[in-house]
Amino acid sequence: MPVRIRTLVSAAVALASISVMTVGAQQPAKSGWTQPRTAWGDPDLSGIWPSTDMVGVPFERPEAMGERTQVTEEEFAARQKQEQTRAAADLEEGVSTASRQGDGTGPPSHWLEWGKASKQASLIVEPADGRLPPTTPEGQRRAATLKNTYVMFDGFADPTELGPYDRCISRGPLGSIFPVIYNNGNQILQFPGFVVIRYEMIHEVRVVPLDGRPHLSSTIRTYMGDPRGHWDGNTLVVETTNLNGRTGAQGNGNLLMLSDDAKIIERYTRTGPDTLQYDVTVNDPRTWTKPWKASFPLRRDSSYGMFEYACHEGNHAMSNILSASRSADKAGTTSSGGAR
Repeated sequence: MPVRIRTLVSAAVALASISVMTVGAQQPAKSGWTQPRTAWGDPDLSGIWPSTDMVGVPFERPEAMGERTQVTEEEFAARQKQEQTRAAADLEEGVSTASRQGDGTGPPSHWLEWGKASKQASLIVEPADGRLPPTTPEGQRRAATLKNTYVMFDGFADPTELGPYDRCISRGPLGSIFPVIYNNGNQILQFPGFVVIRYEMIHEVRVVPLDGRPHLSSTIRTYMGDPRGHWDGNTLVVETTNLNGRTGAQGNGNLLMLSDDAKIIERYTRTGPDTLQYDVTVNDPRTWTKPWKASFPLRRDSSYGMFEYACHEGNHAMSNILSASRSADKAGTTSSGGAR
């Protein structure tokens, strides 16, 4: 991590500690909840906000649900039953020997994060049917040529053909926040003029200036883009441009790839002592025919451990995948399907 970012993060941790002591006295003793403030007066969003609870909510809404934003009581009961089944599976002490599709055995259930039963029908809330808008012809061409382990098992010519998540480089801003099977930690740190957002998986950090500075030159493109923030009342609004078009919205950033013209607008709104609403609108006219929006709550969990994600150190998959690709070349066979 660059020295300047390390300094900003360290400063944010110190100031966040100060703000926690400051806002404690601001909480009403017996009345309703009041938005706490930092020591310098900004709305206080600091804390660890894992998205684990939303793991079981579909990204897109099933077509049969139409424009219903919540499941029925019967559908919710089914989700609760599934949650109980998974809780029982978490008691496994070893890897399951039950038959399964695909290669390998997979980890025991308790290695994964399953979330809690939710009545929310889908993460996508706009369009009204909770489904992605139609893909543009250009977006379809890019999807057809996509290469990573989420769409194929072998056939890679060299490491650069694998996705940025396969290579432990990045998940992009969308792939980092949407709930996945594990390591769903998100931490918000604040200090005057900046908000810092840290993600547990691939341990990326976004430093968001709040001072009104313009975006970087369009010639400068990165995996996480160039974020700029401002306050809209008690809501933090973050606009991100200057993406490099190499990450997506799903599959840890390996699927639903964005173009480098995409603009992402995120809104973070504290709704209670331990709840924060996250909204994101994606405007990418080169990929989808109109913008789409996702929205879901995050629950603060001070006991959640933000552990080191030492991805590169154990990324033996890279050499194994390329070795398998060379073997497939010799055999004249290739595989498709990938891990999802």
